Amino acid sequence: MADHKHGEMDITVQTKTFDGFVKFTTWFAVACIFLCIFLAVFAA
Repeated sequence: MADHKHGEMDITVQTKTFDGFVKFTTWFAVACIFLCIFLAVFAA
């Protein structure tokens, strides 16, 4: 079995996936906030 050496793993794919998840979550939260404001202003 190979020895583990700290810091040698390539994590570029995981980093891009996490960055995409954070970006999606941020935009989704902003869209939900704007939707709530829109409904509060224009609801009958």
